[in-house]
Amino acid sequence: MTSEIHDIREMPLRQSARMWFGISLRTFGGPAGQIAVMHEEIVDKRKLIGESRFLHALSFCTLLPGPEAQQLAIYLGWLINGTVGGLIAGTLFVLPGFVAMMVLAAIYAQWGATDVVTAVFFGLSPAVIAIVIQAVSRMSKRSLKTATARWLAIGAFVSLVLFSMPFPLVIVIAGVVGVLANRAQPAHLVELVHVQSGRSHPLRIIAIGLTLWFLPIAIAAVLLGRDHVFVDVGVFFSGTAIVTFGGAYAVLSFVAQRAVDVYGWLLPGEMVNGLALAETTPGPLIMVVQFVGFLAAFRNAGTLNPWVAGIVGSTLVVWVTFVPCFLFVFLGAPYVERLRANRLLSAAMSAVSAAVVGVIANLSVYFSLHTLFNETTLTKTGFIRMTLPAWNSVNLRALVLTAFACVLVFRYRWSTVRVMLTLATVGCAMYLA
Repeated sequence: MTSEIHDIREMPLRQSARMWFGISLRTFGGPAGQIAVMHEEIVDKRKLIGESRFLHALSFCTLLPGPEAQQLAIYLGWLINGTVGGLIAGTLFVLPGFVAMMVLAAIYAQWGATDVVTAVFFGLSPAVIAIVIQAVSRMSKRSLKTATARWLAIGAFVSLVLFSMPFPLVIVIAGVVGVLANRAQPAHLVELVHVQSGRSHPLRIIAIGLTLWFLPIAIAAVLLGRDHVFVDVGVFFSGTAIVTFGGAYAVLSFVAQRAVDVYGWLLPGEMVNGLALAETTPGPLIMVVQFVGFLAAFRNAGTLNPWVAGIVGSTLVVWVTFVPCFLFVFLGAPYVERLRANRLLSAAMSAVSAAVVGVIANLSVYFSLHTLFNETTLTKTGFIRMTLPAWNSVNLRALVLTAFACVLVFRYRWSTVRVMLTLATVGCAMYLA
């Protein structure tokens, strides 16, 4: 396969595995930083893949649900070493983050209520707000280049904030609007590239992928019953895996709403804590779902040992979140150019990218409400259903820390890890003082 592509150079599998492990240890700072690391190592330094091939791969991965950086790693590994290479690259990309998050989630489950841990998160939560606002700013510059795109972002934000519309419905509506807008004014949202497609064995890939994806959930249902927490987290996060357009930030408000309000797995502020942990560990930010899975299973272990339940539950969540990434890439990569040349699909996905900006803006509102205020109230008036803060419960120290984090992020352009460590230190000192 790779010998037919002139701007791709093969690499011995063992050497490739070492390269991907080295990349995995540097994947801090969200998708932009992770993609930059891969570009530096694979395109600039080792010259394994040409610039145009890298950009084509990245374009395809942005069309897929799920973490685009991890999917790009799978795609590039597939180009260099075939299917085995894709499996190695995609697995190693998330392995350090998986181990780190497992340890941190276990520490939080056991000692999350202690003064020291609370003090650390007192500083981390405001930092998360600043980082999410930065993500909104970056995506706005990249995705909101037309009036249609800007209105889609505004519509998505209003739908979520004022009407609590389900996140998947917002994505579907955005895609439909994109198709209709393209019919009315072709190429208004997207510019197309036409190149050739490849060959694959789609039915075999689908059969293997779906079996691996859902088999653990089926086993849990048979052995433990349909109402067990393992089945609940498996089914729920399987669903989120296919609607996570725009990366982790876009889907987190949906995950937070369901995990907190529907299932009762977490408290509102704990979702912010989980994202703070994900920001400080290598790998995709979507690893925050592992934190949710650990706490959900740990707190609803039933007859199982809580620690065993937490480890199994978090592992199951990671499995159903990332197995679809391999399925999507292996299934679609050989046809990437054909997909890019499909005008309607490209228009729909461009519209989804625009709506995701509004979704992430809603996430910043959600985190701000539960970080800057000690009390909130749910207001229902007709079709309006929104959460409002109790203004007399404002946390002035959290407000000051959030302003400080915003200065570090936007004025001095500090890295994510540097901001998180600084705010954790300052917040801890302020809290304990």
